[in-house]
Amino acid sequence: MTTPNKTPPGADPKQLERTGTVREIGSQAVWSLSSCKPGFGVDQLRDDNLETYWQSDGSQPHLVNIQFRRKTTVKTLCIYADYKSDESYTPSKISVRVGNNFHNLQEVRQLELVEPSGWIHVPLTDTHKKPIRTFMIQIAVLANHQNGRDTHMRQIKVYTPVEESSIGKFPRCTTIDFMMYRSIRMDVAFHAMDLVSWSSKIHHKGNGFSPVKMKAKDLSAPRKERSKEGGEGVFGSYPQLSCDAS
Repeated sequence: MTTPNKTPPGADPKQLERTGTVREIGSQAVWSLSSCKPGFGVDQLRDDNLETYWQSDGSQPHLVNIQFRRKTTVKTLCIYADYKSDESYTPSKISVRVGNNFHNLQEVRQLELVEPSGWIHVPLTDTHKKPIRTFMIQIAVLANHQNGRDTHMRQIKVYTPVEESSIGKFPRCTTIDFMMYRSIRMDVAFHAMDLVSWSSKIHHKGNGFSPVKMKAKDLSAPRKERSKEGGEGVFGSYPQLSCDAS
């Protein structure tokens, strides 16, 4: 008789987040459990600490219910289980169900686990291989290793895909240093908008239009004086622009 291969661990979900292709949305949902031992509930399941865990305290199946306030696109579930620490409390069979509410849940995935120690990635896709859209996800522990009664789960994360920009595709920010600068500094953005606003103004003369002339305050003025009338940006102070319609 051959021994089933152990369930291989998946990558740390933080690596997925760093690719910029998914976003964790568990905080947007309402979480509930079929049962739990005091001090081993939802808070421990969502605290980003692999040393803590949810422990059920009732009959099987043990349920984790994740309910969103609106229909939500979900791409992947990540579940952390640790057979080395939890032994007979470790799930061996898990069912994942989705639906609008408790009354119309349908199973979309069933997993058989063999002594898992690490992250388990559960893709949630429809028949067209697209991420599902749902109001509710239910994770049901149907059986544990060694016929254990109660179960342990250490972490659960829920991921939605990040939509591409409607303007076009841009390179992904995949390094920590790059991600620090992926957002436009607001002071630069507002200054740029001011320049566009001024340059787009026109002055009506007779039957035609002529561009408004712009001139900057004397740039040789002291920095503090220019800052009062202009502004302070990431590249230092910039002058205030004035219009001359003559």
